[in-house]
Amino acid sequence: MNTDQKKLSLFALTWPIFIETLLYMVMGNADTLMLSQYSDHSVAAVGVANQIIAVIIVMFNFIALATAVLVAQYLGAERKQHAVEVSLISIAVNFLFGLVLSSVLFFFGKPILYTMKLSNHLLTEANDYLMIVGGFLFIQALIMTIGAILKSYGFTRETMYVTIGMNILNVIGNYLFIFGPFDFPVLGVKGVAISTTVSRLIGLIVIFSLLLKRTKMPFSLSVLRSLPFHHIRDLLKIGIPSAGEHLAYNTAQMLITYFITWLGAEALTTRVYTQNIMMFVFLFGIAISQGTQILVGHLVGAGRYTEAYTRCLKSLRSAIVISITMASISFIFSRQLLSLFTDNEQIIETGRLLLLLTIVLEPGRSFNLVIISSLRAAGDVKFPVYMGILSMWGVSVAISYFLGIEAGLGLIGVWISFIADEWLRGLLMLWRWRSKVWMRKSLIPSIETA
Repeated sequence: MNTDQKKLSLFALTWPIFIETLLYMVMGNADTLMLSQYSDHSVAAVGVANQIIAVIIVMFNFIALATAVLVAQYLGAERKQHAVEVSLISIAVNFLFGLVLSSVLFFFGKPILYTMKLSNHLLTEANDYLMIVGGFLFIQALIMTIGAILKSYGFTRETMYVTIGMNILNVIGNYLFIFGPFDFPVLGVKGVAISTTVSRLIGLIVIFSLLLKRTKMPFSLSVLRSLPFHHIRDLLKIGIPSAGEHLAYNTAQMLITYFITWLGAEALTTRVYTQNIMMFVFLFGIAISQGTQILVGHLVGAGRYTEAYTRCLKSLRSAIVISITMASISFIFSRQLLSLFTDNEQIIETGRLLLLLTIVLEPGRSFNLVIISSLRAAGDVKFPVYMGILSMWGVSVAISYFLGIEAGLGLIGVWISFIADEWLRGLLMLWRWRSKVWMRKSLIPSIETA
């Protein structure tokens, strides 16, 4: 391992990732919080549209995830040229893929929304948001890919700074379009969508400049044409299974959202507000898991498997302790937090019950966040997918329908299904990590023969 990689530590990697992820969540919550001053129905419409967008982002993410793993392992093995080649190819591939999927959302967003059986008012606003944000989602695909590359090189602070700037621009844009100061046009959902898209475009320009400056990476059409495209095989080998796990989760969440629409707009709005608060609870787990993934990838690339094994378990313990603490704090202040979004007493009371259940839910989620990221970093990508599909659909979706709809427990039943799913998958992932099967999944053999 070279001297640059020796300087990497979990804390040094994680705190910028924490701030960056926090700000990404703030961007989403800023939309929700500021729209809540405009209309609860607009919040519900954007919430449904974002469920669809989340599925598309998962598809982009399969290249970004694979890029992060490959670049980290190549750097750990001190094969910098391979890391550069993978980085450039992944940017080109995700750009083209992003254009295709953005076009699908732009032209076919309304038929997709029809399947969610929204009321006409919600449908119109959701479609406006989907056409603008979804139609330019290829920008987010590029930001994700470039961000993954920078993080694998250890430049987590750079991606954090970009996210700070994007958030500031987004909040300013939201304020202008929602509240209309200085005779600015009040556009509501359309304005929020425009603000989100423009801030992302500016963020892309900045993060791409940082990539070229920090890594000295050559980037031109002639360079791209000369790249060995066999790296695409490894990107797909890791990316498709990884995306399968995320896709299974997001499509299951879409179906569960569909069930919730049967309970009415109030239940849908309650779910959006509560999950916005929950995002801050599992934020720490996300940051720890991403930092751990970078470290495990470097360690596996360098053949230091025992250190990789120990690193994952240490990170897991930290994530569990922090998640329980944050979930408990969120419940204690649940009334105040929910009151930031609404004064509807029914929404507040139901949301408080859901946040109480979150204290049980979040430790289970920590297992999945940390261990699945570590398994992925080691190249063991298929097992989490198989178990994920089995649990998310066989447990989460099934129990959501049975308890939430058939048994009449509503959102409480849905949250119980989330708990069962996260804990079942989490314990299975722990068993897999302790089995050490992942030690035979490293990409280093294919690197050596490349």
